[in-house]
Amino acid sequence: MERGTRKVEQSKVGPKGKVYICGAGPGDRDLLTIKAAKLLSECDVILYDRLVNKGILNMTSSHSKKVYVGRESGDPTTNQMITNELMLKYANDGKKILRLKGGDPFIFGRGGEEAEFLSSKNIKYEIVPGISSLNGAAVYAGIPLTHRDYSSSVVILTGHESIEKKKSSIKWDAIAKAADTIVIFMGLEQLKHITRKMIGAGVTKKSDIAVIENATSNKQRVIIGNLDNIVRKVKQKKIQSPAIIIIGKVVGIQNKIEWFLPNN
Repeated sequence: MERGTRKVEQSKVGPKGKVYICGAGPGDRDLLTIKAAKLLSECDVILYDRLVNKGILNMTSSHSKKVYVGRESGDPTTNQMITNELMLKYANDGKKILRLKGGDPFIFGRGGEEAEFLSSKNIKYEIVPGISSLNGAAVYAGIPLTHRDYSSSVVILTGHESIEKKKSSIKWDAIAKAADTIVIFMGLEQLKHITRKMIGAGVTKKSDIAVIENATSNKQRVIIGNLDNIVRKVKQKKIQSPAIIIIGKVVGIQNKIEWFLPNN
């Protein structure tokens, strides 16, 4: 009934557009979903993030307006408010809007926050999943997140929590004991802190860890080490964001099944 009521309320204030909160995948444009490709050719406005492959943007219709709304590290938090207001503005203009995000919108992509905002404004929306860098990075690096011999559980964390939090909600001790494989998003700047927390939680210093830079793209680099030396290795290779971190025994078989060789 609530959804039906919402439609009636919209009709009273005139026609509104629709927003598609959509994942663009982890980097390789060939990993874009068919539905996302269809929306790229149909939507009037594309609001896109920093990590969206520029080749994907070339797939847009000639009539569509492309607006960059990506947030760099250190940018003001008001950036999200601006994005919300743009979605509202174009929707009230009756436009069909594609809110395009790297990876999947519901895995550290703020898709839930944007859906809440649109719902509060009685704007119609759909959510379109995308291949996350969670599995995209792992697969292209040759690291199975699960394996019958090494991993029966996976946990995903953010290495960059909201600055509005008074304290971290990550329970390092519990995670270290509960999960076989740990995947960390946006953790490169906090790598030293992360390794210390893991070791402090009882994980051996020799535990395998991988850092994957620019996953699934021709710029992909994979650095393999252990909790004791990975910070030094990453610094030596000058690894930069975006990067995914994977910790666990599954990293130890990467050299056996690595298959993706960039630029080959």
